[in-house]
Amino acid sequence: MQNKPTHRQALFLMIIAATLWSMAGVLTRHLEAARDFEVTFWRSLFAAIYVAGAMLWQHKAQALPRLLAVGRFGMISGAMWAIMFSCFMIALTMTTVANTLIVMSISPLLTALFARIFLHQQIAARTWLAICVATAGIFWMFIDGFSQLDARGLAGMMIALGVPLAAAVNVISMKKGGHAVDLIPAVLIGGVLSALAMLPMAWPFQASLHDLLILALLGFFQLGFPCMLMVRAARSLSAPELSLLALLEVLLGPIWAWLGAGEVPAQATLLGGSVVLSALVFNELLALRKA
Repeated sequence: MQNKPTHRQALFLMIIAATLWSMAGVLTRHLEAARDFEVTFWRSLFAAIYVAGAMLWQHKAQALPRLLAVGRFGMISGAMWAIMFSCFMIALTMTTVANTLIVMSISPLLTALFARIFLHQQIAARTWLAICVATAGIFWMFIDGFSQLDARGLAGMMIALGVPLAAAVNVISMKKGGHAVDLIPAVLIGGVLSALAMLPMAWPFQASLHDLLILALLGFFQLGFPCMLMVRAARSLSAPELSLLALLEVLLGPIWAWLGAGEVPAQATLLGGSVVLSALVFNELLALRKA
């Protein structure tokens, strides 16, 4: 994890990360009793435990110094991870999955704008095109589920807006500080902060042993590990590329729910998903050709 990956290696790492993130829906379908805030609490806690264990295994006595050395960008990144971990679940308790995912799909656009403002990064025309096409594809995927909003639903979408905003700030923080210090400890900080924030709302716990096993799997391999991969990939990918590739989570989520939980996706989901995938492939193929 020390050497900077090549562009192709970083691309591969982000594909793995987004694929693992996308499995949250199908795994939570098999929970027995745990719901809402408790799911977020255990998932965040297990993610923190996983990252802490990985750091201890890799760095041993240097794990604590690395945690303390994250600096201001690491603390900002940790806070953003916590917001993303928490806001997503809170939004789902107040509005539909479709509404939440539509709000989340603006993340690449926000990241590109922030990169232009704070990193003074020139964004290629192909990337702007891919962002617009991918965003349109996400709307196409979920427009049928876009409910008539009441006050609670509107509040849920406003909370969901915290996810793309935090994601964009997090990517900028990783690009600004990731070359100087190891920001993987920021994922640990985010997991701890999210778990602490969710604890009052998650109590009393209702999760069964069966649920805890699934939640541990979610925390370890659906949250902790892929977030570490993203931190690693951020050293070689541009900010807009990171956000665009993260959209694979939204694209693959309905597919796993179809295969693992029998939830047959609508035709619009399949067509919109093909548009998103085409935009991602188009952008990365041109980037690789240019490289």
